This record gives sequence, structure tokens and C-alpha cells, in this order.
Amino acid sequence: MRSISGINIPRTLEEVCHPQRVALLVYDMQVGILSQIKNSDGITQQVLKVLTAARDAGVRVFFSRHLSLPKELMGMFQYRMAMAWQHVDSPEKVNPWFLREGPGFQIVPELQPRPSEGVFDKLTMSAFEGTWLDFALRDCGINGFIVVGVATEIGIEPTARHGADLGYIPVLVLVTDACGAGDEEAAKRSIESLKFAGDALISETETICRVLRKQSGTRGA
Repeated sequence: MRSISGINIPRTLEEVCHPQRVALLVYDMQVGILSQIKNSDGITQQVLKVLTAARDAGVRVFFSRHLSLPKELMGMFQYRMAMAWQHVDSPEKVNPWFLREGPGFQIVPELQPRPSEGVFDKLTMSAFEGTWLDFALRDCGINGFIVVGVATEIGIEPTARHGADLGYIPVLVLVTDACGAGDEEAAKRSIESLKFAGDALISETETICRVLRKQSGTRGA
């Protein structure tokens, strides 16, 4: 780890992924979203591997859920987004997909959150916008986060960029691995753009799981 003026600057996965200083964000692994993703079962299994390794290492875990408001509470942005996603040309044709009590809103059962893990809802693409995630991470002394889930080009890229702007180190598990995509070409562009910016670390499932397993013995350090 490099240091200057008493400030440590982590640069490797091993340095970033200390169990007391990193969190796992499971992004929008909801029934209704995964039904739109190719190879959703494979993505779910890869996410489960990372989630299991994080839990075993004592890493704090947070789950995001994308929420739809009833049409009576929807505004311009929400209608525009819903019309684009649902490929309709009129707001009257919009159908809120992720209402709180709907089956599509729920996290897939394979990844059921534990009582000790955080679950928050959002209307935006960045998991930090309008949520308590930033406060919770800072309050726990966390300075990096591992993100897995769906979809890379829709919500994970904005979350990584927003997190970097807030001073965190994002760790992305590769799009072909534990970050799913609605559009594979768009997801590849997202990953390349994040690599170019240099804010995020990029990993694969087996690599991040191996790092977390090695870090299991450093919980109290």
C-alpha cells in the first residue's frame, strides 16, 4: 500500500477488500429484473458465490431494490424512464413494474437477505442517490464497495461513478461473471469506460472470492 502525508492509498484488491473497510452491494437482484436478463440463473449463482464469500469473511452486506411508484405519484422522469423501458409511446400505456407489494419487486429467493443485512429501495439508477447508503457506509468506516448484480449498463456503472465521486473505491465483478446486463455490447462499453477512468477495480468472481477467503482471518485487524 502506498502512503503520503500519513494517508494510506490502497491499490490492489487485497488492500481494498479488508472486511472492516469494504462492503458488498447486491444491486437490484429482483425477480422482475432478472426475468429480462439472459442467463439469469447463471448470474444468480455467481452473485451467490460472492455473497457467500462476503458473509463468511464478515463483510457488511447491502441489497438495493428498484421501486416503482403508483402512477398517481409518478412524475416526468419516472414516466420518461418507464416509457423507454417498456417501449411505449404514451404515458397512459405505462405499467409500474416494481410496485412494493408486487412479485417482481422481491429479491430472488436464492439471495434472501439476512436480518443483519441492509435492504434499501431507490427510484434512481445510482444506489447512492436519495438513499441512506452513503451515510451507512461512512458511519461504519467503509471506504470501498464490491458491487454485483444487474444491470451493468443501466445502474451499476452510475453507482460506481457516483461512489467514486463520493470518495469510495468501487470493485466491479465482471459483466460476464456476476454483473448481468440487458445489452451486452452496452455493458462492455460501460466496463471499458470505467477501466479508462481508473476509479474502479475490476475482478472476476473466483478472484474476489479468493481474496475474501484470504481476508477472513483479518476481521478484527
